[in-house]
Amino acid sequence: MSGGHGHGHGHAETDNKKIAILISILALLLAIAETAGKSAQTDAIKYNVEASNLWAFFQAKTIRMTTLRTAAETLELDEALAKDPEIKKIITKRIERWKDAAKRYDSEPETQEGRKELARRAKESDKKHKTALARYHHYEIASASFQIAIVLASAYVITTMVQLLWIALGLGGVGLIFSAIGAFAPHAFHLF
Repeated sequence: MSGGHGHGHGHAETDNKKIAILISILALLLAIAETAGKSAQTDAIKYNVEASNLWAFFQAKTIRMTTLRTAAETLELDEALAKDPEIKKIITKRIERWKDAAKRYDSEPETQEGRKELARRAKESDKKHKTALARYHHYEIASASFQIAIVLASAYVITTMVQLLWIALGLGGVGLIFSAIGAFAPHAFHLF
């Protein structure tokens, strides 16, 4: 072996170690992006189900409220026609109970289960769903960028085409950017 050949071999070995470290870092970033993406996806599903349940509860309260109001209005006609004071008194109490229940169905701040409170909670869950979904999409792009960067960095080791290394580094940067957007500004721009 000549001295020049040994020197070249040592340089290639050092480069390969650097690329191995780069690939390890990219793989770590990929794992983080994948984990964050799955978490965001799970949150998106959870908040979507929560919003759907709250809107269904809202609809049920609306139906109950409308039924009670209609029944109270009908009973008011019976009250107007009633001649017996005792019957009038019973009808009046029932009308008041039904109207009070209808008011509770519309707003019940202490339980957060009136229509107004349910609508507010459903809108909050829907907002959380959209944020989690936006995060998920950004993490998916980050993951794809890291995966392609790993493949290109690996290909560089075999081919020594420096362009592959530069593209791999660039895609690693893209992955970092999309990971940061997913974590800190998921609504900065929409891709899907």
